Amino acid sequence: MTNDKRFPVRGAWYALLILFLINTVNFFDRLIIGAVGEPIRREFELSDTSLGLLSTAFTLLYAFVGLPFGRLADRVPRKRILAAGVFVWSLLTFASGFARNFTQIFLLRLGVGVGEASCAPAATSLISDLFPEDKRARAMSIFMLGLPVGIALSFAVSGWVAQEYGWRTAFFVAGFPGLLLAVAALFIREPLRSDAPTVASTTSFSWEPFRRVISSQTMFWLILSGAVHNFSLYALSSFMTPYLMRFHDLDIRDANIIAMLVNGIFTLPGLILGGIAGDLAKRWRTNGGLIVVAAATLLSVPLFYTAIMAEAGNTTVFLLAMGSAFALMYFYYSITYATIADITPRELRGTAMAVYFMAMYLLGGALGPYVVGAMSDHFTRNAALAGGVTELTAAALEPFRGAGLQSAMMIIPVLCVALAIIMFLAARARTRVSD
Repeated sequence: MTNDKRFPVRGAWYALLILFLINTVNFFDRLIIGAVGEPIRREFELSDTSLGLLSTAFTLLYAFVGLPFGRLADRVPRKRILAAGVFVWSLLTFASGFARNFTQIFLLRLGVGVGEASCAPAATSLISDLFPEDKRARAMSIFMLGLPVGIALSFAVSGWVAQEYGWRTAFFVAGFPGLLLAVAALFIREPLRSDAPTVASTTSFSWEPFRRVISSQTMFWLILSGAVHNFSLYALSSFMTPYLMRFHDLDIRDANIIAMLVNGIFTLPGLILGGIAGDLAKRWRTNGGLIVVAAATLLSVPLFYTAIMAEAGNTTVFLLAMGSAFALMYFYYSITYATIADITPRELRGTAMAVYFMAMYLLGGALGPYVVGAMSDHFTRNAALAGGVTELTAAALEPFRGAGLQSAMMIIPVLCVALAIIMFLAARARTRVSD
């Protein structure tokens, strides 16, 4: 690491460790509905559309408040934003264990989304100022390791806790670590920002920073890619455990073990190799890393199809194919995040990430679980009618929910083809955000 004052060695690795842990807790909480959603659905007698809405609730406000948090990250100490956000979402996660109906847990998940929206813009902005360009992708990879680690822990811990003590206790367990990390975040040393004081000191709102961000063709395609990528992975992560419980007849603990392996363990090499490949591809061609992402995404298509079409009870094929597909899809994160930092002026990185995350979660994360849930309900009703059911009660539909969800999940390979095309277009554009 350079000795440039903008990239201090002292404090940089402590900051990266805390940011990694915050990201871990972030994704632990974010995927908890996917881990314990099936017993929640059964207790509250919900449809898959409603179950999808519980994941959507988080992402709705997450997407909207990300924009002001992004601008805030460009103007005030980012450690304060992180500390406040971690405290809020952890407290509301704990409170979710007391929910008595769908409305209560839906509203609490909305609040969790507000707290978690503070994390990504502030954290990625910090990392961009702490590490030089030639080490940024690897630093982003370490930060993003919190994603598979948090997801793996969420499925493994929440599944076991839900099996032994009930789904409500899983929310209590998820809410506690963040309270400690909120304090730890206050000890992060803020690195120096850009030398342009006018950006940091202004207090008046302007649409100009957002216009500058989306005016770049590369940034436009990357924003669209975030929506498609998150649509696919959030839909899969939200419904993987229910799918394994219904179609493959597993209990919640065993279903979550497989979901943990797919979403957590298999994705680790994808993130690590993605960071390395991103740095190496940059030497070959500007935006070369984006071509790597496009190729990896195309390779995931037959693997997703194989996993979804695996016959009932053949969880080995499901695990290997789905896990390999997720590993390839995780090339996306470290390379794309680093590319956004590379093509964006330092004073606009928080704003750029906020715009990107808004599309990623509003058009992707929010829509994915809801649309797949609605499709699942549609195909479930069709399967029931084809099976001779005349009264479509909740009890009558239950035996057909596995087949209905399988049909709905076939949208994922199609979207991955679209994502690969978008990444090729982003690589070809090669336009920076204007200074």
